[in-house]
Amino acid sequence: MNDATQLIVTIVVTVIILIIVIFVLVTLFRSIRIIPQARAGVVERLGRYHKTLNPGLNVVVPFIDKVRPLIDMREQVVSFPPQPVITEDNLVVSIDTVVYFQVTDARAATYEIANYLGAVEQLTTTTLRNVVGGLNLEQALTSRDNINGQLRLVLDEATGKWGIRVSRVELKAIEPPVSIQDSMEKQMRAERDRRALILTAEGTKQSEILNAEGSRQAAILRAEGEAKAAVLRADGEAKAIATVFGAIHEGQPDNLLLAYQYLQTLPKLADGASNKLWIIPSELTEALKGLGSAFGPAGAAAAAAAAATAAGGTAATAPGGTGATAPGGTAATAADTGSATPAS
Repeated sequence: MNDATQLIVTIVVTVIILIIVIFVLVTLFRSIRIIPQARAGVVERLGRYHKTLNPGLNVVVPFIDKVRPLIDMREQVVSFPPQPVITEDNLVVSIDTVVYFQVTDARAATYEIANYLGAVEQLTTTTLRNVVGGLNLEQALTSRDNINGQLRLVLDEATGKWGIRVSRVELKAIEPPVSIQDSMEKQMRAERDRRALILTAEGTKQSEILNAEGSRQAAILRAEGEAKAAVLRADGEAKAIATVFGAIHEGQPDNLLLAYQYLQTLPKLADGASNKLWIIPSELTEALKGLGSAFGPAGAAAAAAAAATAAGGTAATAPGGTGATAPGGTAATAADTGSATPAS
């Protein structure tokens, strides 16, 4: 009987010791809390705020201290669903927003606001409607930076007491109604067509200007070339005349040579398809006299007769043409070879 009692006492003692050990282990386990990096834990002691647990190993009093759910201290990105917003010109647009925020005070984020994420969403929606409501559609589409800046200032000021810092607010998309989108596309298409026509006209204008400038420069250069060519030609003719004049004076020609050269020059007066009539000059008589004297008495008589006929007033008709009668009424028809035949 004593052995049974002793066994029962031993078992009871062992159970009590095990319970105490388990209790101690559980107490130790609950008194040690390891907080991950970029997290924070709020400790409540007997229902009141006691302290904030930082990342690392922390010790709390079990059964007295209560650790609330950990709060993420990293910067968070939240994309809110599209919100209908009415612009100043009474158009409803759908705007998607993205908010970048970070919890800076775990205690304020826990006790100052019940749901800071929902509060940020609602505050973003109302602020967005206030800002965009004062702009027309064109300003809302082209003033994203201005809208982002105003949203960030308002949200950062309002969420400061909640222990939240709003770093950035971005408008992800602004979608006007379908009818407005079609009108905008037509307007942009018309604007692009107008710009294309303007550019084409400008190109044509520049092309015409360049062509005119090129023609002007070409005409100027051509005129300068012709002027220089005329000057060079005149210089050459002047030099040729000077050379011939000098050669004539150096050679001292007599009257016979001059008369012969004069007679050789006469056929050239009728040279050319446009020459229908030419007049025998009065100096021909003197040339015939001088030339006839070179062939003796017979040549002098013939030259005198020809000179008398020419002095009576003769006219010569170019080959293929009609003749005009000189004073005196006597006409001479030029042969096809360029010589003149006295008329009876």
